[in-house]
Amino acid sequence: MSNRAQFVTKMGVIAATVGSAVGLGNIWRFPYEAGQHGGGAFLIVYLLCVFLLGIPVMIAEFVIGRSTHSNALTALQKLKPGSSLSKVSYIGIVASLMILSFYSVVAGWIMEYLYQAVTGGLSGHTSEEYATLFSTFTVNPWRSVMWTLIFLLANFMVLRRGIEKGIERISNIMMPVLFVMLLVFCVNSLFMPQAKKGLDFLFNPDFSQITPKVMLGALGQAFFSLSLGLTCLLTYASYFSDKTPLVRSATVVALLDTLVAILSGIIIFPAVFSFDMEPAAGPKLVFQILPEIFQQLPGGYLWSVAFFLLLFFASITSTISMSEISITYFVEAHKMSRSRATGLNTVIAMTFGTLCALSFGVLSDFKVFGMTLFELFDYVSSNIMLPIGGVMLSVFVGWIVDKKVVEEQLTDYGARKITLMRPIRFCIRYVAPLCISLIFLYGLGVP
Repeated sequence: MSNRAQFVTKMGVIAATVGSAVGLGNIWRFPYEAGQHGGGAFLIVYLLCVFLLGIPVMIAEFVIGRSTHSNALTALQKLKPGSSLSKVSYIGIVASLMILSFYSVVAGWIMEYLYQAVTGGLSGHTSEEYATLFSTFTVNPWRSVMWTLIFLLANFMVLRRGIEKGIERISNIMMPVLFVMLLVFCVNSLFMPQAKKGLDFLFNPDFSQITPKVMLGALGQAFFSLSLGLTCLLTYASYFSDKTPLVRSATVVALLDTLVAILSGIIIFPAVFSFDMEPAAGPKLVFQILPEIFQQLPGGYLWSVAFFLLLFFASITSTISMSEISITYFVEAHKMSRSRATGLNTVIAMTFGTLCALSFGVLSDFKVFGMTLFELFDYVSSNIMLPIGGVMLSVFVGWIVDKKVVEEQLTDYGARKITLMRPIRFCIRYVAPLCISLIFLYGLGVP
């Protein structure tokens, strides 16, 4: 324990953990998921998933990580030797590599658009030209792959510097900047002509639109956004000091993560309605519609550059946390050096990231269960592996880990009195596993 890396400051703990949660899931994925699933109706279900299911699962991951100060597999084996549920760590490792692979493709798109924004390539196009620009770029077999690999190389450069000098340092810089930029964009959106219509879409729910598909989408979005079920937060918690307040940290992370998602909706939907765009545009919303909107605003060049820089910050803080899952596993379970483990993680991500990038072009006809590799990696990891991981981690902490260990962690080794101890344990033991399982099965069409 004494030789193991730790986050050094309280700011570092929050910045890194929030950075793990806040990413493209909030700024890219949340708006198009909300747009496709009715806006306010989706938001209500999403908030319920975050606070009734997300926070308990996050606390469960924190308990496992901080109590053992180990990688996911070793942590579960330490807490209950011989338990078959320790295999959940492999789900986390595989899911994190799958997400890292397709996520880096989108991050590569962001780097391309940041480059285009800086060089003026996003200026002066028609709607059709913006659509053509996006489709031409994504099907280009080399340009999309090139940016994916460049992004993963940047990810590697941060990770190889370790916890304090790499992850904590970059999180302390990028997260405050990200929040400031979000607030600036929000203020701008609130002065748009159809801001009220956009806000009504986001905050005025039509409960008749809540369907099993919406519920599964909201659950998947909550888990994707908060990085739950991956053992990502478990891994970060293994770097917490014994003085880090677990319950408070989980609550703060969930609140800030949810705030970013809502702010992203406030940025995007007033703009979409003000310029007669389609809120259900899907993943292309950020890449085809927003660049067109920015060019119609005063100072459109600066808005474009700032927005795609914001997305880059959000994406890299998330990918370094996802990478840390397998890196910590390689270092501690297989006795690799950090440099070698980081290199192996990067090579795996580059290999599958390349295949995901090519699934928009030369591999577009290669499909598994009717999905391209990009779609398959997204669906399987977000809608299947993360909920399963969340259920198994909740069951592990709620039913298998010694009750004294859980109470010791929740009270931060007796330093704090947790007035909601019983409700938290109840949610971990019953509410989270049951609700996640029901939504998961119902959404998949199981009666």
